[in-house]
Amino acid sequence: MAIELSKQDRAQAIASIERYFLEHLDQKIGNVTAGGLLGFMLDEIGPSIYNRAVLDAKERMLLRVDDLEFEVQENEFQFWQKYGKRK
Repeated sequence: MAIELSKQDRAQAIASIERYFLEHLDQKIGNVTAGGLLGFMLDEIGPSIYNRAVLDAKERMLLRVDDLEFEVQENEFQFWQKYGKRK
């Protein structure tokens, strides 16, 4: 599954890469180069990050599912305890 960014997110990511190279590596790179680097990172590293995020979400959901029976469980056959007192 390819990781796609919206046009706005892609533009912000490219600007961030350009800024990183300028401020941390003292190199000015262009828009096309930064876009190519972003594409490479999305293709090469993106799936690892995505898969980790899916596993993290799955773990959280499984914990919530395990707690479900305790959070929403109702005691059964309670009518006579509530209303069954003889007059």
